Amino acid sequence: MSTNIYVGNLPHSATAQSIQELFSTYGTVDAVNLITDRETGRPRGFGFVEMRNDAEAATAIAKLNGVELEGRALTVNIARPRADRRSGPPRNNRDNRSRRW
Repeated sequence: MSTNIYVGNLPHSATAQSIQELFSTYGTVDAVNLITDRETGRPRGFGFVEMRNDAEAATAIAKLNGVELEGRALTVNIARPRADRRSGPPRNNRDNRSRRW
């Protein structure tokens, strides 16, 4: 079973290839997914690395969390499942506006 790892505070020059090389030092990397802005296509500064097993992932997290990459300290930890954005009651934007009268 593979482990999904969150990698934050990435430099905008980071590529999937460079992140794969960094993590492959600690085990087998199955996939790298760097998140980009939908409209501009520019990197958002975070991504996810999928590693083959839990032991390798734990080693990579322990060794890479806080490591500086191109002047930025990486945040590396287990990825949490994405929260459902549609939970809770429906919102009415009119209720959030300030009233002028």
